[in-house]
Parts: sequence; structure tokens; C-alpha cells
Amino acid sequence: MLKPQHEPVVFGLILSGLMSLLVSGISTLRAAGPSAGFLTLWLQAWLTSWLVAFPTVLVVAPVARRWARWAIERTAVK
Repeated sequence: MLKPQHEPVVFGLILSGLMSLLVSGISTLRAAGPSAGFLTLWLQAWLTSWLVAFPTVLVVAPVARRWARWAIERTAVK
């Protein structure tokens, strides 16, 4: 069973999986077109992308949250 402290990792896993699936699909379709081997190419590209995206999200997400918080605080109506 997952514990609440695992939420950032599970969130990163889901987010990176979905985003890399979408982006690799679009990129593969644009590069290879709707060919017979499209699905295989897409899945290979997706797995490679996900291997990079997941650890990147784990490292970058806390920084992005701080930057977003900073931007909102600086522009908040007072």
C-alpha cells in the first residue's frame, strides 16, 4: 500500500507517463506518418522518453512549484 509521502513520486510517474506518451505520439506521427509500423515506433519512442521524463519531473517539479508560487505571490492583488 502506498503512503501519503509517496504522492510526489506517484504524481511524477503518472504525469511523466502521460506527457511523454502524448508528445512522443505527436512527434512520431509527424516524423514517420501514419505508417504500418507507427504503433511500434511510437511505443519505442515513448518508453525511451519516459525513462528520461520521469526522473526529470522528480527533479524539476519542486523547482517549478517554487517558481509558480513566487510568480503568484508577486502578482497577487493586495
